[in-house]
Amino acid sequence: MKTQAATVTAPDRAVLVSGASFAGLATAYWMNKLGYAVTVVEVSKGLKKGGTPVNIGGDVIDIVKRMGLFEQIQANCLVMEGTEFKNSDDATEGWFHREPGNEGSDEDWEIERNTLLDIMFDAVKDDVEFVFSNSIEGLEETADDVRVSFRDGTRRSFSLIFGCDGNHSLVRKIQFGDESGYTHFLRQYFSITIINKLLIKENTTQMYNVPGKAVMLNAYNNKTDIVLCFSSASEIPYDYRDEKRQREIIAQQFAGQDWRIPELLEEVEHSRTFYFDKVCQIKMPSWTKGRVALVGDAAYCASPAAGMGGSLAIIGAAALAGAFEKHGGNFELAFQHYNQTFRPYIEKVQADAARNLDVLVPQTEEAIRERNTQPKPW
Repeated sequence: MKTQAATVTAPDRAVLVSGASFAGLATAYWMNKLGYAVTVVEVSKGLKKGGTPVNIGGDVIDIVKRMGLFEQIQANCLVMEGTEFKNSDDATEGWFHREPGNEGSDEDWEIERNTLLDIMFDAVKDDVEFVFSNSIEGLEETADDVRVSFRDGTRRSFSLIFGCDGNHSLVRKIQFGDESGYTHFLRQYFSITIINKLLIKENTTQMYNVPGKAVMLNAYNNKTDIVLCFSSASEIPYDYRDEKRQREIIAQQFAGQDWRIPELLEEVEHSRTFYFDKVCQIKMPSWTKGRVALVGDAAYCASPAAGMGGSLAIIGAAALAGAFEKHGGNFELAFQHYNQTFRPYIEKVQADAARNLDVLVPQTEEAIRERNTQPKPW
C-alpha cells in the first residue's frame, strides 16, 4: 500500500477520493485505471467493517467481471436458502425458497460486506495512496485545482475531488450545503446489529411484523444480522453520532412486543456492533459542482429498501468512469454526462425502493397476512 505523500501540491492528474467504502474503492479503481494518481482519505482507522451482506445482481455482474473480481466473489458467495414469514407464535405463515439448482447463477449473488470490501481493497491497495484516520476539513477551488485542508492540519492540492463518504457526506456538506436540503425522509427508522452466533438456521432469513414494525433475522457464516425497523410519521430528533440515544430509541419502540423480540432486544443491548439511521433517499439536482463529484450514497442514496446500497455504489463509480473515458478526461463534459445519463437509472431505483417500503413494513394486520401468505422475492 502506498504511503502518504509529503508534497503540498499535486500534478494535474492527481485526484482525491473521500471515503474507503464501496463507492470510494470502486471510484479509486476506475480512476487509477484511467491514469490518474489517486489518493483515498478515510476518517476511520481502516476499512469500515460490519453491515449486512451485499447483493451483486445482474447490473453489477459485468462491472465486477471487468474489474477482475468476479471469480473471487463467486468463490465467496453466500447460498441463502430462502425467507420464512413468522407470526407471534413462531409459526411459519409463508415462505419463498431459492429454486433448486439456482445457487450461484449469474443473475444474483450475495456476499458478506466485509469480504467484498477486502476483495476491492486488495484490487487497489498497491496502486492507490490510502490515508486513514484523517478527513477533509475544507475545500478551496481555483481555476486549476482544489486546495484541500485536512483534519490533521496538512494541506494538499488535487485536480478533482470525489465525495464517496456516504449518506452523511462531509464533502457534500462542504461543497453543496447542509444535508437537510437533499435528504427525503421515508417515514421509517432501522437498526442493524450483527452477532457472532446463529439464532436461526444458517443461510436462512426470517421476517416478523406487527403493523408499522418489522424484524428481520439473517443467518450466515455462523453469525446473525438483527434488523429492526419501525414507522414514524415525523422525524425523531437525535444526533446521528449518539449511539446511546439511538439504542434507547430502538429499545423504546420495540418494548413489549411478542415473538422473539425480548430476546433480540437483549442481544442488541449487549452487542458491540450497532448501526441506526432513518430510512431516507438523497435527491440532488446535480451530483457535481466545479471540480467535485459525488458517488454512491452521498449522491443518490436509495435507502435500504432498495436492497442495493453497495451495488449501487459500484454501478455509479463505473458510470462516472465511463463518462470520463467517453470524454477523454474532460472533467466538465464527463460530469455533465454522468449527471444526465445515469439519472434515469437512479430515479427508477429510488422509485422502486419507495414502493418496497410497504412490503417490508406493512401498516395493517391485513397487509401483513396478505404478504406472509403470498410471499414473493423483492
